[in-house]
Amino acid sequence: MIKILLFAHLQEELGKDKLEVELDSISVGELKTKLKDTYSLTQLDQVMVAINEEYAINEDVIKSGDVVALIPPVSGG
Repeated sequence: MIKILLFAHLQEELGKDKLEVELDSISVGELKTKLKDTYSLTQLDQVMVAINEEYAINEDVIKSGDVVALIPPVSGG
């Protein structure tokens, strides 16, 4: 099982701050595609991804037991 933490607009879109998916392993890019298809999350292309508190790229592999954070870009003023 992979635990996914959601922040900012992703949290608002789904109405929850975390998801759990039953997968043994998946790449970051594949996970983004799965989340787009399953939950209609449309703005995942600019989202930063961290696996177990370390930033990751689309080719990195997420394994069962990992915690993934999806962090949208932040703007301020």
